[in-house]
Amino acid sequence: MNRYDESRFDKEISQQTGIERAIVAQVIEGVMEGIKSSLIGGEEVFLRGFGSFILKKRAAKTARNISRNTTIIVPEHTIPAFKPSKAFAEKVR
Repeated sequence: MNRYDESRFDKEISQQTGIERAIVAQVIEGVMEGIKSSLIGGEEVFLRGFGSFILKKRAAKTARNISRNTTIIVPEHTIPAFKPSKAFAEKVR
């Protein structure tokens, strides 16, 4: 599987739109910061035709620390996740 990093993304959008690469990079960074701050604030983000950045709750559980041979409690916590839209998921398949 090939890796698609941010610099390649910036370059391609800049070429397609004719907008300076530095400006494209600022816009992309602003979008990512907006998504992160929304999730940190407890809000989910929906991008039509692309998908949703959601918050998932993980229940408390017990785990093992194998180096010390002890049991630890992992408290309930929330993690960010991405759920692709139906149309996007079908195109990827």
